[in-house]
Amino acid sequence: MEAVYAVLEKLIPFSFIEHDFMKNALIAVVLIAPLFGVLGTMAVNNSMAFFSDALGHSALTGIALGVLFGLKNQLVSMLAFGVLLSLFITKVKRAKTASADTIIGVFSSAAVALGLFILSVGGGFNRYSQYLIGDILSITPLEIVMLAVVFVVVFVVWALIWNKLLLVSINTDLAASRGVRVALVENVFVVLVAVVVMLSIKWIGLLLINSLLILPAAASRNIAKNTKQYLACSVLLALFSCVAGLVLSYYVNASAGSTIVLVCAGVFFATYFFRKK
Repeated sequence: MEAVYAVLEKLIPFSFIEHDFMKNALIAVVLIAPLFGVLGTMAVNNSMAFFSDALGHSALTGIALGVLFGLKNQLVSMLAFGVLLSLFITKVKRAKTASADTIIGVFSSAAVALGLFILSVGGGFNRYSQYLIGDILSITPLEIVMLAVVFVVVFVVWALIWNKLLLVSINTDLAASRGVRVALVENVFVVLVAVVVMLSIKWIGLLLINSLLILPAAASRNIAKNTKQYLACSVLLALFSCVAGLVLSYYVNASAGSTIVLVCAGVFFATYFFRKK
C-alpha cells in the first residue's frame, strides 16, 4: 500500500491526503462508488428501492446470527443471511401471491425485529450501534484488498449478464421468449446487490446504504438520454458524490457516510431541476 499512498500524495495537493486513514477511505470510496452506481441502475429500473432498504436493515439479523453462532467476524453471517434473504424474497415475489412491496415489507419487518431482539437481550445492542451509521475512516488495507476483489468479480459478472438483465427489466415474458433464463438472471443480480450492500454496511451504515444505491442512479436517470449514458452517468455521479462527500466530511468534521449521502441528494435535486428546465 505504501506505493499507492505515495502516488496519492503526489497526485492530490490537499492536506487531507497526509493521513493514512483518509488515503484508505479515498481508495475505498473509489471502489465502492462504481459498484453502487452500476447496481443502482437496475435497482431503479426494477423499482427495487424498498428491496435494497430491506437488505440493509436485515444486516442486523445477520449480525445477530453471527453472535448466536459465536463468529468473531459477523461479516460472514451478514453475507450468508443477506444472500439467502434476497433469493427467498425474489422467489416469493416471482410467485405473485402478493404485491412486491407487501412481500418485501413483511420480510424486512420480521428480519429487523428478530435482529433487534437478539442483539438487545441483556442490553448488549450498544456494541453493534456502529453499524447504524458506519465509519469509512476505519477501513483497513486488508479490507480494501477484499473490496477490490469484490469490485472485479461484480464487474465481470455484470458484463456477462448486462444485456440479459436489461431485457428482463423491460419485459420478463419477452426475455423468456428470447431464451433468457429469467429466474437465474434475477437471482444473480439480487445476490450481487446483497453482497455489495452487506459488505459496505460497516463503512456506510445500514441507515444510509439504500440512499447510496438509489440516488446516483435516480440522478442519472434525470439526465441520461440512452442506456449507455444512464449507466456511465450513474457511475460518474456516484464517484463524484462519494469523493466530494468524503473530502467535505474531513473539513467540516462530520460523519463521512451522512455527508456522502447528502452530496448524493444534492446531485439528484440538481439533475431533477436541470431536467425540468
